[in-house]
Amino acid sequence: MKKKQMFRKILAVIVGYLVFAVSSVLLFNLTHHHPHQDAPFNFKLITIAYGVCFSILAGAVVQLIAKQNTLGLNFILACMIFAFAGISMAVSGGSHWTQLFAMFIFAPVSVLGGYLKNKGAVSK
Repeated sequence: MKKKQMFRKILAVIVGYLVFAVSSVLLFNLTHHHPHQDAPFNFKLITIAYGVCFSILAGAVVQLIAKQNTLGLNFILACMIFAFAGISMAVSGGSHWTQLFAMFIFAPVSVLGGYLKNKGAVSK
């Protein structure tokens, strides 16, 4: 594989993860909620909707940057989201609802974002 292609793929996964992670940080900073404390049910629903949107965007960004039609890099992104959420859960105290959402909702949805991008449902 050419160095430029490899760099593009690595960059795609990093940028995709940053789309997800930065959007998460912004949500909690702008709403003044602490991600490791329990939250009202309606805020959890908002978090799910917000997280799904940005997870789809993250998956689409991976495909846009990588310029490929397979979902391999999206599975790598999903594994990164899952792993970092698991690490965060292991080292943080308090409630773990945000990490569980990341692991079991947002990580899989990032693969859906790549799929939708490949099918043309997410514009170029």
